[in-house]
Amino acid sequence: MTQWTVDTAHSAVGFEVKHMMVSKVKGQFKSYTATVEAPSLEDLTGASIFFKFDTASIDTNSEDRDGHLKSADFFDVETYPEITFQSTSIEKDGDDYRVTGDMTIKGITKPVTFDVEYGGKGKNPWGVEVYGFEAKSKINREEFGLTWNAALETGGVLVGKDIKINVELEVNPAS
Repeated sequence: MTQWTVDTAHSAVGFEVKHMMVSKVKGQFKSYTATVEAPSLEDLTGASIFFKFDTASIDTNSEDRDGHLKSADFFDVETYPEITFQSTSIEKDGDDYRVTGDMTIKGITKPVTFDVEYGGKGKNPWGVEVYGFEAKSKINREEFGLTWNAALETGGVLVGKDIKINVELEVNPAS
């Protein structure tokens, strides 16, 4: 098996959630690591994929909101400094994949499936082969203990339950 790493300078781990039931708040985790072990990235079905996100690196373009998200109301970064994902099965669907694995947030582990689109491969200017992937999933944040919310005067709630996760990856051979 070959080990591959995610080039974080050319990748992004983002999310979005409904705000006040009318718009979306988008954010990202700026600090994360990921490894892929696979015989080849031409076919991910035999791969093992692992991600670790630093919860304190959350960035929603609002310092006050980020502080609230880091608090015990949400991620409780002092107690739970990371989110992890470990693949458990990978199914090929044409050129794309369905990657299922165990995601752990706030000490709660649940299965999560990502729809993964293979973006292709190429060689960078230094002759290193790189591969591109885009992965999408949706989770119910309350299932992971992220239950804080506030009722709105006009009806509904401040923060939606569903979190859309969008991951764009450039993967290189581990050095």
